[in-house]
Amino acid sequence: MRPIYPFLMLISCSLLFIGCVEKKKAVQIELNAAPWVFSEDVPPASTLSPKSAQGTFDAPADSSSFTIKLTATLGQHLSGKQLLHIPGVLEVTAFKHDPSDRNLQNYPAYPMADGSVPVFQAALRLHPLPNSTEKEVRDMIIGIPLGILTESTGQHEIVLHFSGVRWSLYVDGELLDNDFALGYPQWPAQQTWAIDPDLVSKAELFLPGLEPAKTPLKTPRIAKDIQYWTPAGHNTWVGDVATFYHEGRYHVFYLFDRRGHASKFGRGGHYFEHLSTTDFVTWTEHEAATPIESQWETLGTGTPFISDGKLCISYGLHTTRIYPKEATTLPLLLDYYNQHGATGSFGYDTLSGYPAGSTYSISADGISNFKKTHTLFHHCENPSVYTDPEGRLRMLANYGAKGTWESKSIEGGWKSINPGFPPGGDCTFFFRWGNYDYVIGGFTGLWSKPASAPEDGYTDVVKQGLDFYNGMCVPAVTEINDGRFLMAGWIPMANWGGTLNIHEMLQFPDGRIGTKWMEELVPVTERQRTLADEIEENSTFEVDDPSFLLTFDVTPGEDLSGKLGALFLGEDDAEHACEFQLSPHEKRAQYGQGSLQQFSGQEKTLREGGFPNHARHYGIENLFDTDGPFTVRIFVKYDTKYGGSQIDAEIAGKRTMITFCPGLKVEKLLFRSDDTGIQNVKLAAYNH
Repeated sequence: MRPIYPFLMLISCSLLFIGCVEKKKAVQIELNAAPWVFSEDVPPASTLSPKSAQGTFDAPADSSSFTIKLTATLGQHLSGKQLLHIPGVLEVTAFKHDPSDRNLQNYPAYPMADGSVPVFQAALRLHPLPNSTEKEVRDMIIGIPLGILTESTGQHEIVLHFSGVRWSLYVDGELLDNDFALGYPQWPAQQTWAIDPDLVSKAELFLPGLEPAKTPLKTPRIAKDIQYWTPAGHNTWVGDVATFYHEGRYHVFYLFDRRGHASKFGRGGHYFEHLSTTDFVTWTEHEAATPIESQWETLGTGTPFISDGKLCISYGLHTTRIYPKEATTLPLLLDYYNQHGATGSFGYDTLSGYPAGSTYSISADGISNFKKTHTLFHHCENPSVYTDPEGRLRMLANYGAKGTWESKSIEGGWKSINPGFPPGGDCTFFFRWGNYDYVIGGFTGLWSKPASAPEDGYTDVVKQGLDFYNGMCVPAVTEINDGRFLMAGWIPMANWGGTLNIHEMLQFPDGRIGTKWMEELVPVTERQRTLADEIEENSTFEVDDPSFLLTFDVTPGEDLSGKLGALFLGEDDAEHACEFQLSPHEKRAQYGQGSLQQFSGQEKTLREGGFPNHARHYGIENLFDTDGPFTVRIFVKYDTKYGGSQIDAEIAGKRTMITFCPGLKVEKLLFRSDDTGIQNVKLAAYNH
């Protein structure tokens, strides 16, 4: 008789294996952030202290840059205090901000425990550039809510730095806010300045300014989750996204946004920041691909592409936001095109006008380390450059031009091959999937055709109600490994900025496209708990954590007009409530204004004139596979930075829709049903 021990050991090991399935890894981002230092070898032009709280200094003729170092005591008790003052140039204050006012600076992103929002702020008076569209003398404001600091009270080392391009605030070595200058301060020959000796123990002024240097870190800083991500800071957001897959690496370029397009006195001040990953679990934040280096620069969307085997990214120069068109290079570019029937190639460093139009940068190593070429190759200001599946270099022209263009080289010689399509706009992108070609129009347009059809064979998918818009703005579509396609975009929270979102796409035999969650990127949650096995009447459930994963199964009833609603409620009940509503047989879903008494009214789809790109209340139609049982997954993410909750729903694993609910911090769920079964309702808190 053989011993039983090996058999028992086998059972034990099997049970152990089943009970110890490897947990899903949380997505991490290796940040490029590090502390900054300023030279201490240069003597200041003037120094103030409590014993000498006022002083004078001689401003040099070239005063395009300056740096102020000060040691100051900050705290909640500060209310309307002036810490430092240079008459007609600079005012540094601390005060209590209105907790309900998120305009521009989004200070309420970091409230104190008692709900107050004490703020440190510096206002630099800038005089407009000659001949620019800016005509007023205006204060450029940078600042922080004190709640963003590890120690919000006590003494802090603060640096205010004006480089001539950037106006920046550093606290304890960390860059916490900046804006992009439009104009310069005006310094009298002899200038006075003063500090509050009760709050500032030392202040040093350097003219010209000191250059900051980043401190190298042995271990990079880590952030969690790329899904619903925003850059670190209280007023930092993701703008237009451009993606690319190259040599096993997925690249995300995004327009870094502060103040919801209100930086640079409303000119945007955007530029491309850069993230990448090889496995979608560990991401790397690189140096900016297209940093702003001159006052005339503010950048528009473009696309990554390959030219001569090198990774490049195109982008537009929106210089007409700052200078009139006749002062830019656009007339030269247009004249050349009109004379030759093709665009030219111009090194903009050699031209007299301010550079405007299409340009590009090249990666030195095929991954990052981009360098601007300073070459203008087209007059449009949002160039979508790509290589089509036949190997032809093409471009969809946006903002300042329209249509499809083709060239032998990125450097110039671009000819219009389809003047009327696409019809321009902000950002259009081309992709081929199997036997179909697609052009997505940025916010509302979508066209498709069989790949074998001629250029004029595109049909309007939106008019058919078969689009895949899901709340993302300017979605970029990229094929990755194993034939998978990803769609990435941003959700508007602060005007023209918000969170990064990435969903996976599905294609059906007729060429129609659906969307689902990308499993690698779903945020990790705690263990699920069952709220109800079945919902038979209106049911309310308490929510302990405002960020969570909600799942439930749906069984359509016999009534063709049957529907269900999941109502997300905050402490103010219906005031900021949002209802996710689904009609299985009608194949419609929507986000609408929540009501405690009844279902929300029907919202319009994109075909019907709705606005999914606003990511608020809207509907979608022609859902997949909702006639039989299916599952709904909803992720709710609350953040004080958002000032509300983002809600991301996946329906039957084939269609997604996202909304943002300002002012909503979910505390309760209410389920209601009209002849539609709701079973297996489960909730899992977000693993913070």
